[in-house]
Amino acid sequence: MSRIDSTYRINEVLSYIHRDISADLSAKKLATLASYSEQHFHRLFKTITGEGVHQYIRRTRLEAAANQLMFSAERNIQTIAEACGFISLSSFSRAFKSVYLVTPGEWRSGGKPRDKYHSPDFPPGFLGVPKDPEIDPEIHAAYQRIQPKILVKPDIVMLSPRKVAYVRHKGYGRSITDAWQLLKTWAMSEQRSMDIQLGLHHSNPALVPLDQCRYVACVEIDKPIVRRRYVNSMVIPGGPHAAFTIEGQYGDLLPYIHKILEQWLPASPFTAKTTPAFAVYHKNQFLMQDDDFKLTCFLPISL
Repeated sequence: MSRIDSTYRINEVLSYIHRDISADLSAKKLATLASYSEQHFHRLFKTITGEGVHQYIRRTRLEAAANQLMFSAERNIQTIAEACGFISLSSFSRAFKSVYLVTPGEWRSGGKPRDKYHSPDFPPGFLGVPKDPEIDPEIHAAYQRIQPKILVKPDIVMLSPRKVAYVRHKGYGRSITDAWQLLKTWAMSEQRSMDIQLGLHHSNPALVPLDQCRYVACVEIDKPIVRRRYVNSMVIPGGPHAAFTIEGQYGDLLPYIHKILEQWLPASPFTAKTTPAFAVYHKNQFLMQDDDFKLTCFLPISL
């Protein structure tokens, strides 16, 4: 079996995982979904993603829980644990402390290890950029540029599910251009439209090093993909979203997302869902000669 076919099958599994992280995500079930034996599935998953399947799921669930604890103060910890796929509060608390070094309650109350999750250039209340010696200096400058700006209030909209073709990418930075160039080449060869371009943000860079953040470059499609190779398809869930129209230059989006999560969300009557936020590009900086972008950022919400 070719590497391309294996990548396609593992991508299908990743889409299934991120569709509902509270679901039964046993390795046996995921191996069946990918049409592999369980042993072969474990080996291929780690080869393609760089992580074992249990490690990937655990990390994804804990990142979602850390976000929920910070930005959904009205939800109790057990509800968050269940929404993120943990079967008991005790197992969640143990797993959380093993990664974030504090209990879920301490994390919620602000007991985050500042030297690990904060940059000293920002005040304690601001999540800021992660303290990373390899931090992109342009993104770091963007945090300083965007922090004082006032966030425009969003529109609350109901979205329909979107069928998209996509390319997964690891890392938040200029290397995202590689994913978009691959997607553009595919669209030209398949005579597909690039009219509606979307970017999914799976990771919160306040918690995850930039080079480990997960991004997905997408274009909306109106017919199925016949040949699935490096480009695959999935459905982005619909439902109620808060829509923020944002424009700026390279690096500005991440601090804007932090302002949405830290300033707007806690003051709103809404809770962020565990499905990823995404952007619809009106001007995509990764496909333009200049660094300017304009987009609408959609945050999935519930009451």
